Amino acid sequence: MISEKELAAEIVLECNKLIRRYEVYHNNLHAETVRMARRLGVVPAKIVIKPDYWKKNKKFDPFYCRGRARAMARSIVRKIILKTYSPEPPHEKDIPKASGGKRKLRIYQIPDAVVSKIVYERMLSKNRHRFSAFSYAYRDDRNVHFAIQDMHSDISGFDRAYIAEYDFSDFFGNISHRHLEEQLNSNGLLISDEDEWILKKFLLSDRGIPQGTSVSLFLANVACLSLDKSLEKIGVKFARYADDTVICSDSYDSICRAVRCISEFSRQSEVKINFAKSEGISMLSDMTGKAEMREKHSFDFLGYAVSMRALGIKKSSEQRIKKRISYLLYRNLLQPLKGPALAGVRVPVGYDPDLITAMLQVRRYVCGSLYKSDLHNYLNSGIGQIRFRGVMSFYPLVTDEEQLMSLDGWLTSTVFRVLKLRARKYAAHGHPSVGAVFPFSVPKARLVSALDSMSYSGRKLLEIPSFLLVSRAMRKAINEHGISYVMDPKSSRYAYRT
Repeated sequence: MISEKELAAEIVLECNKLIRRYEVYHNNLHAETVRMARRLGVVPAKIVIKPDYWKKNKKFDPFYCRGRARAMARSIVRKIILKTYSPEPPHEKDIPKASGGKRKLRIYQIPDAVVSKIVYERMLSKNRHRFSAFSYAYRDDRNVHFAIQDMHSDISGFDRAYIAEYDFSDFFGNISHRHLEEQLNSNGLLISDEDEWILKKFLLSDRGIPQGTSVSLFLANVACLSLDKSLEKIGVKFARYADDTVICSDSYDSICRAVRCISEFSRQSEVKINFAKSEGISMLSDMTGKAEMREKHSFDFLGYAVSMRALGIKKSSEQRIKKRISYLLYRNLLQPLKGPALAGVRVPVGYDPDLITAMLQVRRYVCGSLYKSDLHNYLNSGIGQIRFRGVMSFYPLVTDEEQLMSLDGWLTSTVFRVLKLRARKYAAHGHPSVGAVFPFSVPKARLVSALDSMSYSGRKLLEIPSFLLVSRAMRKAINEHGISYVMDPKSSRYAYRT
């Protein structure tokens, strides 16, 4: 049973988390306002925005709830005992999908969100052993990178394999409550009467489970128990992350039987297969020559491009990385020079402070606070422990060095082009001499070494980060400490599908 003391303490923890997140936003907004005022010569209006649903009801506001945690906990526990508890209507917002359309996210009031979290953690701790070893989502003993590693390990042993990729239409919103209840009652799950009663309070009215609350994470895995068991009986290799499932086998007969399991699950759960987005069955092979059916050399799964040869970053994710880096360079180096006058922009004399800011931000985005010297020392000596952050920590398993070298080449070329364009813009503003000084005068072939060797206050603030170097250091760290040590803690919340 949920106790008042436990619930009150968890409400305070949740409020503190949300308050810290808001304070980080506020501090970053202030810092960005100061930077923009310096770059553009005008002071932009600093508009501090609180989430609109905080005004909808005070129980969405962490500042309000933190001081009233004990009273809220007492009220909720009393309602649970009397069987009168029901979560308040959530705030709903539509989130655009990368593939088109929208999905509905539901944000629950803080006390209800905490009740959901407590029940989820309690249910998971009692029942994680009942879930399939090939189910990787929403668990504290599995994660997205385990799914990728296991799948790649399985297919790398084949000369060729058959891959089945099917997508469901609005999985969370369409799960049949009847199917869900059958799975809750027929798989040996340890569920108290209170657990089951609270779980059902968070179901949507007619069908489906809401996205945005913790109990839905547990229920999503429960809904797929029958699918996992049927695939295990066939003996195919598969990895399931929520409703994202990839199945592989070296037997065409087995892969066809697996597809029948997908169809049967769709019928039982009443969640339709989205055939427009489903790849269906294809052959995965590194061999050359004609194949007897549609062939591919890799497939996308959870942000990775998976092939028998290597693991890479899928193309859409790679484009997103490039777009973010391009924006950082544009915002710092080109946007301030677009106006008719330079206003507060500093003309580089001896060094370019805006370039330092840009490269610091690019490095922080790629690999956190790590300099190349940190990575080289770790790779060469293996001494010490380093922590990986930045976007590459979301892709610790990448082994496609051709792709990584291509990214390094793209980054160098992009920085070079931006510097040349920056010099031309300075010339247009009456400062043609800028193009003759460092680093604008450095040829492309020497750009990396020139920027990497330049020190300011004893630090290599201008160095261009290397995707390849970061990846090699991460792979070494994985072998020494495991995936969980290397991956970003927010990996499970990262939008790998986009």
